[in-house]
Amino acid sequence: MAALDQKSPNVLLQSLCCRITGKSEAEVAHQFQYAVRVIGSNYAPTIERDEFLVSEKIKKELLKQRREADAALFSELHRKLQTQGVLKHRWSILYLLLSLCEDPRKPCSRVAGYGSMFAQALPRDAHSTPFYCARPQSLSLGHPERSSTLGTSGISSLGTHTLNGPTLTPQALLSGAPAQVLGDSLRQPGTRLAWTLAPGTSPSATAPTSRGPPAPPALAARTQLRPRRDGDENGEIAESALVRDILYVFQGIDGKFIKMCTPENCYKIDTKVPLSKSLRDLSSRLSELGWLHNKVRKYTDARSLDRAFGLVGQSFCAALHQELKEYYRLLSVLHSQLQLEDDQGVNVGGECSLTLRRLLVWTYDPKVRLKTLATLVDYCQGRKGGELASAVHAYGKTGDPSMRALVQHVLALVSHPILNFLYRWIYDGELEDTYHEFFVASDPTVKTDRLWHDKYTLRKSMIPSFITMDQSRKVLLIGKSINFLHQVCHDRTPPGKITPGSKDIDSPRDAAELFTDLEGAFQGKIDAAYFETSKYLLDILNKKYSLLEHLQAMRRYLLLGQGDFIRHLMDLLKPELARPATTLYQHNLTGILETAVRATNAQFDSPEILKRLDVRLLEVSRASPTGRKGFWVLGLAECVPVSVVFTRECMSCYLRVFNFLWRAKRMEYILTDIWKGQMCSGKLLKGMPELSGVLHQCHVLASEMVHFIHQMQYYITFEVLECSWDELWNKVQQAQDLDQVIAAHEIFLSTIISRCLLDTNSRSLLNQLRAIFDQIIEFQNAQDALYRSAFEDRKQQREGEGEWGVSAAEEAEEKKRVQKFQETIPKMCSQLRILTHFYQGIVQQFLVLLMSSSDESLQFLSFRLDFNEHYKARDPRLRVSLGATRGRRSSNI
Repeated sequence: MAALDQKSPNVLLQSLCCRITGKSEAEVAHQFQYAVRVIGSNYAPTIERDEFLVSEKIKKELLKQRREADAALFSELHRKLQTQGVLKHRWSILYLLLSLCEDPRKPCSRVAGYGSMFAQALPRDAHSTPFYCARPQSLSLGHPERSSTLGTSGISSLGTHTLNGPTLTPQALLSGAPAQVLGDSLRQPGTRLAWTLAPGTSPSATAPTSRGPPAPPALAARTQLRPRRDGDENGEIAESALVRDILYVFQGIDGKFIKMCTPENCYKIDTKVPLSKSLRDLSSRLSELGWLHNKVRKYTDARSLDRAFGLVGQSFCAALHQELKEYYRLLSVLHSQLQLEDDQGVNVGGECSLTLRRLLVWTYDPKVRLKTLATLVDYCQGRKGGELASAVHAYGKTGDPSMRALVQHVLALVSHPILNFLYRWIYDGELEDTYHEFFVASDPTVKTDRLWHDKYTLRKSMIPSFITMDQSRKVLLIGKSINFLHQVCHDRTPPGKITPGSKDIDSPRDAAELFTDLEGAFQGKIDAAYFETSKYLLDILNKKYSLLEHLQAMRRYLLLGQGDFIRHLMDLLKPELARPATTLYQHNLTGILETAVRATNAQFDSPEILKRLDVRLLEVSRASPTGRKGFWVLGLAECVPVSVVFTRECMSCYLRVFNFLWRAKRMEYILTDIWKGQMCSGKLLKGMPELSGVLHQCHVLASEMVHFIHQMQYYITFEVLECSWDELWNKVQQAQDLDQVIAAHEIFLSTIISRCLLDTNSRSLLNQLRAIFDQIIEFQNAQDALYRSAFEDRKQQREGEGEWGVSAAEEAEEKKRVQKFQETIPKMCSQLRILTHFYQGIVQQFLVLLMSSSDESLQFLSFRLDFNEHYKARDPRLRVSLGATRGRRSSNI
């Protein structure tokens, strides 16, 4: 039992606390209780569970401390740990080690500190209604805790000079304030009321001048209201009471006479309250400010504690809180002046009193700003991340300078997390987007071999409107290239050496400065990182993994570019290719392949390329019991980094093209053998005049087939392969990133597939071409049978001529044999005529399909195949197709 207690989680946790702090069990009671609360809570690190990312951070931390040997040792130990199944949660252990190695005296990183600040609730005084029971002299409006680098939005009518300059106290708003002090304070930068207040005057005296000239004394006396006395039901409410109610309404609090009407969603004065129409209208106009305040405040209170809202959303809430804080400062000053009037007994309507009209003037600018914020709140409902930043940026396109400045200030705060995400991605390749706010998405389930194609993608809905699609594509490529170098190419070069000059966004002011020059500094940073990273990746693939050599090997071997090797291989494979495919064995074909390599110039190729060259039998040939003859292909195995270009889909296309080219080459090889047989047998069979017609028919049909195959070979070799290869090579040489290389290679393959009639649109053409190939093989078999019969008859005839005399029986037998051979000649002629008829019909149908094709190169091929209009005279369909096509071409010209 004692042994079990020693292994209980509580005992182990207490031992860990003692080991870390170096204190006894009695002294770590507080730390132990805190640890139990942490373990029992639902805290979780706000980073992606990526073991590679955590290990890279640990190595970076060791390199910062100039412990290169320890970093190398850690890398080796981590590699060994990955090969063993001792630990199931390696990421958790590495994250614990990373957390323990952080120096508690060191300030946390900007991104982490920013996230932790928004992960918890904002300070109470940042979003609560100010308390005004203190004397005006004791109200501090300086707010020294605010950082001057963040600046201010300027929603307060007092401006931002109170942060570092002289504080404008409520007494300065009264007429008793010295003119010099008031004038100096109002001339500070950023003051909102500087345009309405002249030096040496008070706000009360100059407020009416913003709307018109000062009212005469008689008019001012008439505006004073008769106070309401007890028992006097007809007396109107004093304006000072309305002013006090309005100040409460400004804070979202119902006053004595002005209350929120929930059904109508607005502040209203009870119709039973005796009040003049002018004052009722003024109160309604001023109450709109309270309604706007409630709208913004309700949004911030609902979203401030929502962690799923993300860092961008919390930044937006922080910007709204900052605006509300400036708004509260204005209310504090107004409330102080009202309190001072009550203490000094200032009459309503006097020169220095606070009236509804003066409130309307002083709150005009804050009302416009709150209206803008309320509109933003409505437009940003349900948005987060880059989509939220796009919504804010859309409102910055206005001609009002003050509104544009406000939106730009909010946008600088909102875009701060996005730009931090962006710079960490393009300079370090790190993506810590817990709430899916960044426009680069990562799929941790994708394996390493598909990292470039599938792991990282663009979230188009999260691309901010101030970042173009071309910039976002470059940003994606930069980070993807860094991760591809580290995880696939195993390149351990620090990101700082690949892309020098990395810099984070230190503050929202830096973000605001970037927005002023999006096409300059911001574009320059992205372009510099893009060119440097892409160039480094292409250099690694070309020099270390021989990407260009692999590309040339595909052209030489799979696209039959190495002529001597292909010809010699076909000579060696002639006996094997005549057998059914089910009787072929890979080891026999591999031995023949090695013999062909050693006997030709292919032996001087790179050993790395020759080592990957092999022979593969197509599985489809196993399904047929009879088996198709020679159904095999050459293959070229690729290493992992180069396979990013030569994917499985691309290799499948290469094998299809090789099979087509090999069959076309074999037809040429067969026709060459047919021509050799005709040349060699012509003189030997001169003494048999009965065969002259058959041999002539064979010569004519062979000439037609040779012409067809030669034109097809010219089309495939020069118009398809050579032209497409030249375009591919030029694009690869000019490519600026790996995606351009992949795109050029895919265009090359798709062009070859379509022009070699291997796509779905050319299926009928391919079937006709295969039928023509089958007719060539049938013709070879028929001619070989004819020659065998003729040579056997000629041999026996010559043997018979060597005898001096023959018996009657022998002579009769000889005549019978000659008669039998002569009877087979008409059968051979009819067989050849049928074969010729079938061949010409297939060729004519092939020409009709060529002429109806939309590809001009295929139409030109039909002209070369029927250059003397031999097939046109035989087939009316072809005549119509040719005429219609030429008419269309002439009309187009």
